[in-house]
Amino acid sequence: MNDHEFVAIDRHDRELLAHVHPPDWVNPTPAALYDVVVIGAGTAGLVTAAGIAGLGLGLKVALVEKHLMGGDCLNGGCVPSKSLIRSATIARAVRTSQEFGIVVPEFRIDFPAVMTRLRQIRAGISPHDSASRLTNLGVDVFFGKATFTDRDCVQVHGAILRGKRLVIATGARANIPDIAGLKESDYLTNETIFNLTELPVRLAIIGGGPIGCEMAQAFARLGSQVFVFHKKDRLLDREEEAVSQVLSAQFKSEGINLFFQTQIDKIELKDKTKVIHFSCQGNNQSLVVEQILIATGRCPNLEGLNLDRAGVAYNDRGIVVNDYLQTSNPKIYACGDVCLDWKFTHAADNAARIVIKNMLFSPLGLGRSRLSSLVMPWVTFTDPEVAHVGITGKGQCISIPLDRVDRAITDSHTPGFIQIWYDHPRDRILGATIVAPHAGEMISEITLAIGAKLGLNTLATVIHAYPTLADGIKKAADSYRRTLLTPRSQALLRLLAKLTGLT
Repeated sequence: MNDHEFVAIDRHDRELLAHVHPPDWVNPTPAALYDVVVIGAGTAGLVTAAGIAGLGLGLKVALVEKHLMGGDCLNGGCVPSKSLIRSATIARAVRTSQEFGIVVPEFRIDFPAVMTRLRQIRAGISPHDSASRLTNLGVDVFFGKATFTDRDCVQVHGAILRGKRLVIATGARANIPDIAGLKESDYLTNETIFNLTELPVRLAIIGGGPIGCEMAQAFARLGSQVFVFHKKDRLLDREEEAVSQVLSAQFKSEGINLFFQTQIDKIELKDKTKVIHFSCQGNNQSLVVEQILIATGRCPNLEGLNLDRAGVAYNDRGIVVNDYLQTSNPKIYACGDVCLDWKFTHAADNAARIVIKNMLFSPLGLGRSRLSSLVMPWVTFTDPEVAHVGITGKGQCISIPLDRVDRAITDSHTPGFIQIWYDHPRDRILGATIVAPHAGEMISEITLAIGAKLGLNTLATVIHAYPTLADGIKKAADSYRRTLLTPRSQALLRLLAKLTGLT
């Protein structure tokens, strides 16, 4: 989150603040020396601090947060966005209910109520990330901006926190493009869009990546006219082209306007609207909207840390770490969005666990964990969802379209596919992409298989309940087994059948 003050809209926001940045909080008196000082109380920092304190080893831990505990995930990411997406999914279901033989005589979206529910859910989850919870675990919680004053200590509001080990987990924020007039346009980011209490009639989204796609579909389903501007030639351009094709077709069917290979030239304010001047595939155009959401990627939070004083190397992608998440200063580790290309909550969580093991247990001769050993899935929560794990585009591929999966047919949701890449000689699964409802749940089976080194031959022996979408994974595994029936093996089977009297 930025340094701007969080403005509480209602009692739910006040409840949130009471947990993640209590207005009357007084920082404790620092210990003379901490075993570990953690900077940043997002997922990575919280898991690190709570994990160390919860070991019961009597270690002294300090946790510093400059804004809101819980970081992006709780305050401006996973929790509010998925709450909004759930409401949008319900709106879509009601709007299309007649296709299923259900007639809803009156249909109205109460957007303020949608956002109130979002804030209520966020506040309800916040005790888990709260200052009181960490304090009860024995962690000294400090609110304020941390600045390195030496290789082993930081300053927070004049107090010096010195640590035997330090962990930087300051996260990332929205990357703001250099567009003339953007700064004056009062644009939205993931940090501010969930403060809306009035539905934008027309919403422009700059960026066609995961955040842009999720919010485009959600707001379109809630009633906004949505325009997506993307500088590349397709949505989710880091995924396979087949993914983009399915998603673009779905978006267009829902009335979302897509502009590819687009350059935003400038933004002008006109009354209470914003005029976007842009060129799309060489054609100059303009568009009037009420709100603009910036979703053009993330950049690491490094400002003000004074990393040079700490001897910590960094670049524009974040803090430089080795495979053990150790920085150029051996006493300092980093984890989460500030140093990882995987900017996901579950990635931050697992990276924090690596830091705990390598920082505390490796010196005891208990081995070290590597970042490169993680099998990392990720999900874009559009409809259909897009889930990915491992390496795709290499080896051989089996693709099962959803129109061959009975559950997808009964649900009238056949756009999508299950695609598994594998190394044939070794029966080794390399990666997978699933485009389907609940793909985020389905990808876990493939993630487990890769992590446990189970091949498609093994998956073919696993009984999958029918009818489920996961039965599509079984179909893919069965397809692999059929490739094992080479002409030579078939000839052998025919010979054996003849010899045993079966034919």
